[in-house]
Amino acid sequence: MRGWLGPVAFGLIVAAVTAYAAIWAIPYGLMSVAMERLGQGGVNRMSYANLATSGYQPVVRPSPDLAYSSCPYDLSAGPVSIDVTPVEGRYSSLSIFDAATDVIFVRNDVEAGGKPFRIIVARAGQSVPKGADVVRTNHDHGIALIRLLLKDPAEIGRLDAIRRQSSCGTVTKLK
Repeated sequence: MRGWLGPVAFGLIVAAVTAYAAIWAIPYGLMSVAMERLGQGGVNRMSYANLATSGYQPVVRPSPDLAYSSCPYDLSAGPVSIDVTPVEGRYSSLSIFDAATDVIFVRNDVEAGGKPFRIIVARAGQSVPKGADVVRTNHDHGIALIRLLLKDPAEIGRLDAIRRQSSCGTVTKLK
């Protein structure tokens, strides 16, 4: 009976270590894939995706009545600013995800009073402009995702110019 106790204990330890490693690593792998998929415009640059179809799905379980804009960010060169211009009369939201896929910030058009706003994403210790609305993170990488609700998919042509006023980029001036 004691002859099999050692191998069973060893198997349980290996299983526990493997499960822990998988639970730790999977979110980072998923974020890496998401950054590659959503980063067609490059890092620290906003991309404006076409509307989702059955053949094109820029995010997991996309809604066909949402227009997605995304900014994969890299804070290794400094903080990143995200400027959001809401579309009047349409629900929109900004969600910022870190490298572990955790949501670290959300603001919608109602919370912003329907007015444009700027968020600075920075690591601890990075200098940011005085008076800035700052979101601190423990990771250099992540994604900012803007969702714009459409009443009808056909109206994207009319609203696209306003949607493209939202942008992101590395902060270069610290005033």
